[in-house]
Amino acid sequence: MSDDLDREFEGARRTRRRGAIVGITALVALVALGLGGLLFWYATPGSKPAPSSPQGAPDTRRGRADSEPSDPPIIQPKSPPYIPATGTGKFIGPAAAGRVHGRGKLMRYMVEVEGGLRQNPRRFADGVDKILADPRGWTAGGKWSFRRVDSGPYDFVVRLASPGTVDKICGAYGMETEGKVNCSAGKQVMVNLKRWLLLTTYYQGQPDHYHALTINHEVGHRLGIGHMTCPGKGRPAPVMQQQIFGLKGCKINGWPYDRRGHFLSGPSVP
Repeated sequence: MSDDLDREFEGARRTRRRGAIVGITALVALVALGLGGLLFWYATPGSKPAPSSPQGAPDTRRGRADSEPSDPPIIQPKSPPYIPATGTGKFIGPAAAGRVHGRGKLMRYMVEVEGGLRQNPRRFADGVDKILADPRGWTAGGKWSFRRVDSGPYDFVVRLASPGTVDKICGAYGMETEGKVNCSAGKQVMVNLKRWLLLTTYYQGQPDHYHALTINHEVGHRLGIGHMTCPGKGRPAPVMQQQIFGLKGCKINGWPYDRRGHFLSGPSVP
């Protein structure tokens, strides 16, 4: 693993060391009291996000505790994911269109995956479709509808790409992603494979929830919506909040609307 990834996981290692100390102390106490039984100890590793500016490692356990009961279950990867620094630079999309979801202004979109990533374009496209069709998504307000197309005019394209390719495309629009984050560049929603697979600190073990945040946040920019910040302690973070840099007292959230159709907004920020 590179020095960069070592730094990213430094916070997680500190958390595990603290957990080990607590576990050993508790075991010694049980033996001293003559108590029998079986001690179960479970420690979930987290990964520190990779923001463009240095900051302290937040507590990964706090992020999971803030999630709502309806969140996806905690999922642990079976093996380290394959994340090449660069792909082929050529994009492949599934040769099939989808149906219209929602009502309001129709937004046509394409979905593509860069070659050389070992990612299935159809599976990625199905995931994007599911997120954009969700009743908590951008269709909830009645302003937009979405349909995936495989040819002809389109309003934006969602691209899963290697860190190097994301840097190149986003950099052409004046954005520095440093191999770590996503961006919305022109008609392109650039999804960084590294973030897609490694997630961020607050979303460890919840890939579906983080993927919803990624797609909804970047598509939100394509809809002309800017960044927001936390509206108050304990409230859901707006999907347009840059949550990778901290929740600022809010709870993790990957959706523009709640289940009752209320828009989850916050104060606008530059």
